[in-house]
Amino acid sequence: MGLVVWLAAILLIAMPSAPGAADTPPIAQVKKVTGQVVILRSGRRLPAKVGDPLFEKDIIETGPDGGIGITFVDNTVFSTGPNSQLALDEFQFDSNNFRGSMLADMRRGTLAVVSGDITRSSPGAMKIKTPTAQLGVRGTTFAIQVYGDH
Repeated sequence: MGLVVWLAAILLIAMPSAPGAADTPPIAQVKKVTGQVVILRSGRRLPAKVGDPLFEKDIIETGPDGGIGITFVDNTVFSTGPNSQLALDEFQFDSNNFRGSMLADMRRGTLAVVSGDITRSSPGAMKIKTPTAQLGVRGTTFAIQVYGDH
């Protein structure tokens, strides 16, 4: 029995942690979930729950009745509606000087944004990409809708 426990402990130590675990800090947190919402992370589909951390490279998908509210560490707030897909491509933020950058890819659906500290200290450092355009955010509240299934 002791050998089995020892081998199990060795395997747990040797296994690489899943991306988005302890190796990188979260960039945001799920604040509200309605209907069906999943987080695509490293090839896995995780049901979104209030309080879940979000990481760079995560993709959020909402179903026909889905919606999600997300607050980033710089206090930017995203809210998506039904049938949306949003990729959190890049995010850097230094809480000491409030500088950073963000790139999100709104592939389909609706997105409402209230920009946070990144745009206050570096106007234009937040970018939202769509299938047909890229928006440089200078600090504001706005909403976009992407039609079709891209």
